[in-house]
Amino acid sequence: MHKMTEKERIEQERRLKEHISCIKYKIVVISGKGGVGKTTVAVNLAYGLAIEGNKVGILDVDIHGPNVAKMLGIEERKLKASKLGIEPVEITPNLKVVSLALLLESKEQPIIWRGPLKMMTIKQFLADVNWGKLDYLIIDSPPGTGDEPLSVCQLIPDMNGALIVTTPQEVAILDSRKAVNFAKQLNVPILGIVENMSGFTCPYCKKEIDLFGKGGGERSASDLDVPFLGRIPIETEMVKSSDSGKPFVDFNKENPTAKIIDKIIEKIEKQLKRL
Repeated sequence: MHKMTEKERIEQERRLKEHISCIKYKIVVISGKGGVGKTTVAVNLAYGLAIEGNKVGILDVDIHGPNVAKMLGIEERKLKASKLGIEPVEITPNLKVVSLALLLESKEQPIIWRGPLKMMTIKQFLADVNWGKLDYLIIDSPPGTGDEPLSVCQLIPDMNGALIVTTPQEVAILDSRKAVNFAKQLNVPILGIVENMSGFTCPYCKKEIDLFGKGGGERSASDLDVPFLGRIPIETEMVKSSDSGKPFVDFNKENPTAKIIDKIIEKIEKQLKRL
C-alpha cells in the first residue's frame, strides 16, 4: 500500500471536497443485515431518478460483494482514467456508475482486504472520480454498520440522507433499528425505512401470502419516529430484471410493484426538500 505524503493527502482532501460540492443530494442506502434487497432498491431508486431527467451517479461501496454492475448489465465494462480522474461507466446520459466490480479481472475474484485498504479505496472513489455535476449520488453500502458505511458518512459530512431497507422478518427489523441508530449517531438525516419483500401474490390463486410477515418496517419506523416510505412485495419479474441487468422500474413501468417504487421515489424527493 502506497503511503501518502502530507502534500498528497492535502491534495486528495481538496479534490474530494471539490467533487462532492458538485453533487446536490448525497444518499446512502444501508441495511442492518444482508439479503434484504438493498442493492435492488438502490439501483431502482437511481434509475427511477434518472428517468425523471435528473443527473444521477451510483457509487457501489460494497467492496466484498459489489452487485450494482450485475444488476445494471455492465459487468463486462471497465472504469477508465482520463486527465480529469477516474471516468465512471455511463449507462445513459443521465446515469453513471462506479464499482470495484468494474476494475476486477474476473467476476469470481474475491476481495480480501482489511479496513484501512477499504477506506482508502472509498476515499479514492470520492476524490478521484470525475462525476461532473450531479443532482443525486446514490451510495450502495454493504449490510451492517461497519467500515464502508462509516467511511462514507465520515468522508461526506454533509450527507443529505440515509435510506434504510429491511424485510418484515423480525431479525431484519431488529437490525434495521441498529441501522437507524447508526445514522442518528452520525447525524445523518433519515429519509425513511423501506420494507422490501413484503408479501407475495400467488400467480395462480391471486391470494397474498406474507412469507416473511408484514408491517414490521412500518412499526419500526413508528417506534423510532422516522418516515415509513412503503412496502415493496416479492416480485418475480423484479428478480428476473435484476439477474438480466435490466432495471425493473424502466422495463416494467406498468407493473403495480414498479408503481409502488415510483411512489417511494416521490416520497424520498419530498423528504429531501424538507431537510
